Amino acid sequence: MPLLLDLHPDQYPLSGFRRTQLLSWVFEQGVGTFDAMTNLPADTRRELSGQYSLNPFRDIETVRSHDGSVKYLFTLFDGRQMEAVYMPYLDRKTICVSTMVGCPARCAFCATGAMGFGRNLTPGEIVGQVLAVAGGEGIAPREIRNLVFMGMGEAMLNYDFTMQAARILLHPQALGMSKRRITLSTVGIAKGIRRLTEEDDLGIKLAISLHAPDEDTRQRIIPTGAANSIAEIMAAAREYQAVTGRRITMEYTMLRGLNDHLWQAELLADLLRGLVSHVNLIPMNPWDGSGFESSTEEQIQAFYDTLQARGVDVSVRRSRGKDAGAACGQLALKRPTAATGDGYAGA
Repeated sequence: MPLLLDLHPDQYPLSGFRRTQLLSWVFEQGVGTFDAMTNLPADTRRELSGQYSLNPFRDIETVRSHDGSVKYLFTLFDGRQMEAVYMPYLDRKTICVSTMVGCPARCAFCATGAMGFGRNLTPGEIVGQVLAVAGGEGIAPREIRNLVFMGMGEAMLNYDFTMQAARILLHPQALGMSKRRITLSTVGIAKGIRRLTEEDDLGIKLAISLHAPDEDTRQRIIPTGAANSIAEIMAAAREYQAVTGRRITMEYTMLRGLNDHLWQAELLADLLRGLVSHVNLIPMNPWDGSGFESSTEEQIQAFYDTLQARGVDVSVRRSRGKDAGAACGQLALKRPTAATGDGYAGA
C-alpha cells in the first residue's frame, strides 16, 4: 500500500478545504491514523485507509541520554532498521535524520560506515522520522524547527529522495521549516554538490565532511574518497558558494596522530582561503572496534589556535548523546547499557 508521506503536499488526495484538513492532521497535529481525523467524513476516512498507509515504521524504540538527547531506533516494514536523534536545546529543538539504512561511504572512524549499505530511504521514511520523534516527545511536529541530514547514510547518494523530503519539510502546508534551518551533510560528493547548487527553490545549507586536508590521509580514513578528490570537492564548494552566496560548514573529526598535526591545520587553512566557511572540529566519539582514538584536548586546542591565527572561523563541536550511542559517528543500531530506553512503540 502506498505511503502517504511519500507524496508532495500538492499531490495529496482530496481537494480544497478537505486537503487542507488532511495536511493539518498529518503535519500540524501529527496523528498516526486516519480514524483520528475526526473532522473528515467517515466514508472519506475509510477510503483513505483503504488506499494509503500513514505510518512508515513497524516499531520504534528509544534510548535516552543523560544530556536530554534521545536516540530513536526505527524498524521499517521490511525489517530493516535505522536511527534518528532528537536534541532539545533551550532555544530550539533539533533532529538529526537518516537518509539510508547503513552507509556506503565507509568512513573508517564511523560506526555507521562499518555496517555497510542497506538501502535508500524513501521521502516518507525520511519525513516520518520527524513526525515519529514529535509523537514520542509529546510535542507538535512543527515545534521541531532545526533539521540536519547527518544521520545514517550519504544524502548525496540518495539525492532525489532526499530533495523530495526537503521539499516536504519546507512546504508551508506541511512542516513549514525554514530553509536556513535545514543542513545537508555530505562526505564530499562533488556531483551532488553541483546538483544542489542548481536547486533554486531549496536554499538549504551545506556541510562537507572533509576530515583531512591531504589526499593520503583522507583516502586512508574515507576509502571512497578516491572517487572525489579534495581539489574536486573544493571546486564544487566554491561553485556552490559563488551561486548561492551561502556559508559552507566544514566538518573535521579529530583523530589522534592521524589528521591532527599542525601542518594539516595550516594546509586546511590554505584550502579554505577565500571561501566563506566555518570549521567544526569534532572530537571523535568512541565505539567498540573502531581502532581510532580522539585527539587529546591539548592537540585539539593547538589545531584550533592554528586555524584561528590564520583567520579561519572555527569552533569545537561537542557531540550530544554519547552515552546513548547517539553522537556523531556512533549510529549503529546499538542499545547502550549506560542509558535507559523507555520502550516507546510507534507501530
